[in-house]
Amino acid sequence: MVRPGKPVRGSSTGRPLMAALDLFGRRWNLRIVWELRDGAVGFRALQQRCDDMSSSVLRQRLNELLDARLVEQLPDAAYTLTELGHGAYRALRPLVRWSGEWASTVATPPGASE
Repeated sequence: MVRPGKPVRGSSTGRPLMAALDLFGRRWNLRIVWELRDGAVGFRALQQRCDDMSSSVLRQRLNELLDARLVEQLPDAAYTLTELGHGAYRALRPLVRWSGEWASTVATPPGASE
């Protein structure tokens, strides 16, 4: 269970940033937040959106995100972002813009005019 204030991988202090880096550094967690950005998605559809990751890994990651209160499960069993989860998605948007710039830069050979 990743929680601010408790020791996490790479930090014995559990500072909020370190806890967040631990949570989002776990494979698939950011991808799940990304895939839920537009609304609720059922388990199988989410699994397909995440390149057919194994169901056991998806369950484990969803449980982590549920425990962190970034995701909630609706009565129809679909998963959706909480308000906190939407905040995490909004925090990712600058990284999305930056990754586009990065992709453009590395696609241009060094020394070539841009």
